[in-house]
Amino acid sequence: MDKNLRWRTLAILAVVGLSIWGFYPPAKKVRRGLDIQGGVHLVLRVHTDDALKLETETTMERFRELLEEQGITPAGIEADGADRFKVRGVPAGQDAQFRAAANEIQTSYNRDSGSGGEYTFSLKPNLVAQLRDETVDQALQSIERRVNELGVAEPIVARSGAGGDQIIVQLPGIAEPERAKAIISSTALLELKLVEDGPASTREALLQSRNGMVPSNMEVVPGTSDAVAPGERPETVYYLVRKVASVTGRDLRTAKPSRDELNRPAVSFSLNQEGARKFARATGENIGRRLAIVLDGRVQSAPVIEGRIFDEGRISGGSFTQQEVQDLSLVLRSGALPASLTYLEERTVGPSLGADSIRAGVIAALGGLALVVLFLLLYYRLSGVNAIVSMVINLLVLLGMMAYLDATMTLPGVAGFILTIGMGVDSNVLIFERIKEELAAQRGVKQAIGAAFDRVFLTILDTHVASLISAAFLFQFGTGPIRGFATTLSIGLLSNVFTSVFVSRTVFDLVLSRRRVASLSI
Repeated sequence: MDKNLRWRTLAILAVVGLSIWGFYPPAKKVRRGLDIQGGVHLVLRVHTDDALKLETETTMERFRELLEEQGITPAGIEADGADRFKVRGVPAGQDAQFRAAANEIQTSYNRDSGSGGEYTFSLKPNLVAQLRDETVDQALQSIERRVNELGVAEPIVARSGAGGDQIIVQLPGIAEPERAKAIISSTALLELKLVEDGPASTREALLQSRNGMVPSNMEVVPGTSDAVAPGERPETVYYLVRKVASVTGRDLRTAKPSRDELNRPAVSFSLNQEGARKFARATGENIGRRLAIVLDGRVQSAPVIEGRIFDEGRISGGSFTQQEVQDLSLVLRSGALPASLTYLEERTVGPSLGADSIRAGVIAALGGLALVVLFLLLYYRLSGVNAIVSMVINLLVLLGMMAYLDATMTLPGVAGFILTIGMGVDSNVLIFERIKEELAAQRGVKQAIGAAFDRVFLTILDTHVASLISAAFLFQFGTGPIRGFATTLSIGLLSNVFTSVFVSRTVFDLVLSRRRVASLSI
């Protein structure tokens, strides 16, 4: 055996060994999709009215502050639906000034006037449609980031529904479906708001000095008291805070688990450049006041501002567990949902369906393989053994590559396996038929094999490149199952070029190197 042939043989053995090492045992190292191992199928509805309401309330409060700055004193400003609000009792002498101030929001809102100084501002229809669409897109992106951080293999997150406000989520092999559902649907709306009063043990006590009325630019938010004896349950307290937040979760750059000064689980967060600027301004102008850290409408903590803070903060509370801190960090990093979600459908795909799918797929693959092997042996006789060896190595390399790339095996992926077998047979048929032509031209066995592989190589390369381009388009524009098929097909095509050309030729050369062969069994 010459040196070149020895190195080629060692290279093939090394590739086979690494492939087997990569996927064995397959039950642990080959990831399986929802259609094989089971999992959870969810259909969620995004309540886009929540986003419209938030946009309207934010605009309404900013408009209220603008009117206060200009000394305009209407009788009241109140929401009148998810996408409109009303201004009542504008004094007749300030009507012209009010109309001028309203010009700032009329790029987004239509203004209708009524009797008695009443005005209605309605969000423009095209902006309503745009905001609804953007809300669903943002919810989908947030859910996708949360699912990816959960470590779910090959999840599917996609829009669905006639109204365009539904999202399908498929989670293969999820171990804790209830935790996954809680993380997916958690709004995780973080707001930093200045505290005007509190904490107080009851809402009535909090508003006693204001005759039981909540000022129009403020709101009452519940929280949890940390000042309790060990072993006792924390009590609910109430804070009066500014309605407009100084900083929101949209200004977050990252969030991670940490510990507070009492070594309790907490979440540390940092802000982006714009958030840091707003945070520094708010804290610098309000030293000595409390700043409430509000998460999903509940005060987690309300520390006293002792100095200007730029880009870092911490969410702490005695009731946090380590798991809750991990989950809260995850949802904060992935971004707050722009609207609440409702679960319309939940289906659990049991492992029995996965076992049946695997069994059917294995039977189909083995049946196809057996027929292919029979054809090769009957038609190409002993040379068919060469093709069988190449095909088996092709499948081993394919499994190993999928394990190393952490790709997920799905039922369409099994179809890709079977197609890979067909592509391998096709490549060997091209090579064997070319060898037969060279032998018919009175060439020697070695010369016929060498010429056949040299001339067929470009043909094999051409067909495989064309198939790879198709697979790339399937992966780029296809959904989850189609991507699973495209992934298996792409890896199979690459490994098939290696086995049909490199491995098959090496097997022929090994046989010819051991003895003189006058004729070839083909």
